[in-house]
Amino acid sequence: MKLARNIIIALIAGVIIGLILNLFAPGAFTKVDAFLFKPLGTIFLNLMKMLVVPVVFISIVLGTVGIGDPKKLGRIGGKTIGYFLITTAIALVIALSLGLLLKPGAAGDFETSTANYEAQEAPPVADTLLGIIPTNPITAMAEGDMLQIIFFAALIGFGIAMLGKRVEKITELFEQGNELVMYLITFVMKFAPYGAFGLIASAVGSQGIDALRAMGMYMGVVLGGLLIHSIVVYGGSVALLGKRNPVWFFKNFFPAQVVAFSTASSAATLPISMKTAQEKLKVPESISSFTQSLGATINMDGTAIMQGAAVVFIAQAYGIDLSMGQLMTVVLTAVLASIGTAAVPGAGLIMLAMVLTSVGLPVEGIALVLGVDRLLDMVRTAVNITGDAACAVIVAQTEGVLGEPDAEGVLTGTENA
Repeated sequence: MKLARNIIIALIAGVIIGLILNLFAPGAFTKVDAFLFKPLGTIFLNLMKMLVVPVVFISIVLGTVGIGDPKKLGRIGGKTIGYFLITTAIALVIALSLGLLLKPGAAGDFETSTANYEAQEAPPVADTLLGIIPTNPITAMAEGDMLQIIFFAALIGFGIAMLGKRVEKITELFEQGNELVMYLITFVMKFAPYGAFGLIASAVGSQGIDALRAMGMYMGVVLGGLLIHSIVVYGGSVALLGKRNPVWFFKNFFPAQVVAFSTASSAATLPISMKTAQEKLKVPESISSFTQSLGATINMDGTAIMQGAAVVFIAQAYGIDLSMGQLMTVVLTAVLASIGTAAVPGAGLIMLAMVLTSVGLPVEGIALVLGVDRLLDMVRTAVNITGDAACAVIVAQTEGVLGEPDAEGVLTGTENA
């Protein structure tokens, strides 16, 4: 919590300084951003990203070894993917409902004639699924292809589990490697407040008050959807399925949420997210490593809320009415796209382009929301990793291996595992 406090102080200081420079010294902001803000943020992000592949690979191997039974591994995988797909669909319904109710695109006069955006093409879902098996695991690690890394690590873990004592030295090596990367995570996190300061100061200073004011209603819909989804869907599922107090869950996972907010990267936050879930939420390493690593790749609830709100906003800005059939198409397309674009850089905007195309809306409308996307990305990343942790708690509870919480974590009137 001390680390979370320091990061929050750094975030507040970054917002204030970024706004002051934007309003009173925009020329100076460009230089300060280039020589201070961006370097601070980039150094911290690179330090975190440097640890992602080792953390995912080692954790998945040990997690698979810990699970051992292939049937149990398949059951846990089915629960994890099922939870992510269902919550993504719910997130889209929440965002579309808020957008239709509050009408963010009708709140101002948006210039659509000059809007321009060149959409990247997403790979077919079938290609993504077939591409899970790496032809060269070393290349997959070098390129950071998470789905391929997860598959290869799970295969290695399965082999170690089946061979048992014959490869106990390899198991010991992975356990020692895990100790090493956990230490490195703790060390790197000492730089988190400085990185958070640089990242938020750069983001806020480059946007300014005018951009935020013009897109206020759209931002309100997205932020409202993220808040509702976090409290109702995640909090509710943790209480009903995970048998844990939602307040305890959010309180203990808060440090990881703050890091996710500052980095705007689920992958970069994964090491601290897993560490927090294992130590604070009492999720066994075998469950945490599998569900949270997979979630960082395919769980896009926060992104889904942005997409739902953006679709309605763009349709309203262009004066296009969406039918119930088109709204259903948005939900179906976005849920499927969350798998199809899992390993693609900039997946959120690619998914949005796919969804807009599926209902006949101009892809150029993405340009209207790009200005504030960086700030919203920070919030939705925090929501995404919260969903990963909620899933880990629920899966561990349903498997009967969730650790006993302290008094605050006990949900009154329920029986804990």
